[in-house]
Amino acid sequence: MPTKLIAPGTATDRPAHRDPNVLRWLGAYAASMAADGVYYIALSWAAVQAGSPAQAGVVMSVSALPRAVLMLGGGVIADRFGPRRVVIGSDAVRCAAVLAVAALLFLTGLGLWPLAVLALVFGTVDAVFVPAVGALPARITGKAQLARVQGMRGLAYRCNVIVGAPAGGLAVAFGGAVTAFGVAGLLIAVSVPLLISVRVRELPPGDAVADTRTTAWRDLVAGLQYIRRHDVLAPLMLAIALGDLGFAGPLNVGLTLLADERGWGASGMGWVLAGFGVGAGSASMTLAVRGRLPRAGWIAAWSIIAGSIAIAALAFVPSVIGAVGVALLIGLLAGLSGAMCGALLQTHSDPAYLGRVTAVSSLASLGFAPLSMPLSAAAIGAWGTGPVFVGSAVVCGLGGVIALCVRGLRRAELPG
Repeated sequence: MPTKLIAPGTATDRPAHRDPNVLRWLGAYAASMAADGVYYIALSWAAVQAGSPAQAGVVMSVSALPRAVLMLGGGVIADRFGPRRVVIGSDAVRCAAVLAVAALLFLTGLGLWPLAVLALVFGTVDAVFVPAVGALPARITGKAQLARVQGMRGLAYRCNVIVGAPAGGLAVAFGGAVTAFGVAGLLIAVSVPLLISVRVRELPPGDAVADTRTTAWRDLVAGLQYIRRHDVLAPLMLAIALGDLGFAGPLNVGLTLLADERGWGASGMGWVLAGFGVGAGSASMTLAVRGRLPRAGWIAAWSIIAGSIAIAALAFVPSVIGAVGVALLIGLLAGLSGAMCGALLQTHSDPAYLGRVTAVSSLASLGFAPLSMPLSAAAIGAWGTGPVFVGSAVVCGLGGVIALCVRGLRRAELPG
């Protein structure tokens, strides 16, 4: 498939929210994220109907292993073949796989094996899709707009978290898992023509893509060395990893156990999660509207530290209303630090390495951080919610401390 190119410097001064090229990409991203929400509801429902709860859990976790193991290789592929081409191919494969399983379930009935294969395919494709999605914004707009694009992307993600899961639930309620899988496939299909219409910028001279004449291993090593030697990216990766590691346990399984301990029930937990979502969405909106914030590295560091304190405080709030307020603050601070870290990653990376850079940062969030969930659950069972939330907050806060202590990251700025 030929790649539509924009010469370096072309259309880079146009605000991202007024750039049709960026908006086409955003529409494709939003459709793909909504499809993910519907897909996970359909997969979990179909797995529960087809097998035992334990078997359903295995099916839901099948995608995690290939995604974690292959993520770094996915970054190499994104840099070698171009992020636009890789995202289009990934969405095409995901669309075909979902619709094929929907047809198979319609014709033969529910079964665990088709669901497990689908989960495996999704996990494998995600290992390529996620780095390519992260690398694409730098190829469709100028560096001065990347922070705003990061905010717009965060808004699209938050909106689709709200829309995708309920849409999947409605599809399951009206037509079962087959209908929900069909809806997910159609939403992914919407993204493909939008992505085909997106034009990408040529890389500036000297920023050549990964050389296909070398081995993939050498490209991967070169990417890791590039990150290690970078005065902003190296500490930023460590800050992101620690922040996600300390954040994942308390705000996922920990919140469920806390709500049960306090007697808030499922509705109370839902309100707490809603407060978090509103706070995170507000942070993304701020970046999308302003385009940039001064002293980005400093803001990211203190947002991580303040957010970690709020995470620890959540375990000691007695009422649902108080917990919603704290969750709102956590979402605002986590959203702000996440947006700042993402924008710094986008703007300080050489576009030729951005797929590999995104792969490394995503590995911490999608590969390592989920491992803290069962550990958090076991620790809460042994010591209670308070000590575990505080311990997780300390791990999270270490990321902010590192960001403050490393001069290059602390003084990092976003382009004006």
